[in-house]
This record gives sequence, C-alpha cells and structure tokens, in this order.
Amino acid sequence: QVQLVESGGGLVQAGGSLRVSCAAAGRTFSSYGMGWFRQAPGQEREFVAGIAWRADITAYAESVKGRFTISKNNANNAVFLQMNNLKPEDTAVYYCASRTNRGSRWSNGYEYDYWGQGTQVTVSS
Repeated sequence: QVQLVESGGGLVQAGGSLRVSCAAAGRTFSSYGMGWFRQAPGQEREFVAGIAWRADITAYAESVKGRFTISKNNANNAVFLQMNNLKPEDTAVYYCASRTNRGSRWSNGYEYDYWGQGTQVTVSS
C-alpha cells in the first residue's frame, strides 16, 4: 500500500499564493505518478494536475494552467502544488492521489489507487 499525507492548505486572499505538499510512504516504488484533485462543497471532485515520478510528464486542468505548477522530489517521495494568482473558485479540499496505471488519462480519478485525506484551501475575495 501507499500512504499519502497532504499539508500546506490554509486561507489566502484572492491573488495570493499557496503551496500544498503531499508526502508518500509505503510501496512508493509501485507508483507511476501522482495527481492532485480538488472538491468544493456540493461539487464533484475534479482533476487539477498530475506528474509522473520517473518521466518528464505533467498534466494540468485548463482552469489552472499558467497559475498552478506541479513538481516532485523523488528522493523524498514528495509532490507539490504551487498555486499562484488564486481565485475564490479555487476554494476546495485538495487531495493527492497515487497511480500505478501508466495510461494517459490523468484526469480520471478511477485511474488512481490511493488517496490522501485532503487539505483545505480557502481563497477569500
């Protein structure tokens, strides 16, 4: 199994920045990549960004392109999401997830095997 723990959420004003982190532990060698998803109250979970551990591959939702950057630290089995120019509509619980599937559908939550508990990001207007 893979255990995932998110951190770094908080309250920020619109236009501000925040960085959330995800620490992976356990059978991380089996993981092909990581994804960030978010879920706002009353809304469905949506894909934010994805990254492969051992390839130069990243993916982003259109709504965050140019504002969010996903990165990784292979040595520490950690993944980060740098969020700039935040908007109130970015308010959500942010989850990281691990996948063993090497398919190209980063945005499909069913492609992921393990999930963290989430961290709240709130953007005030």
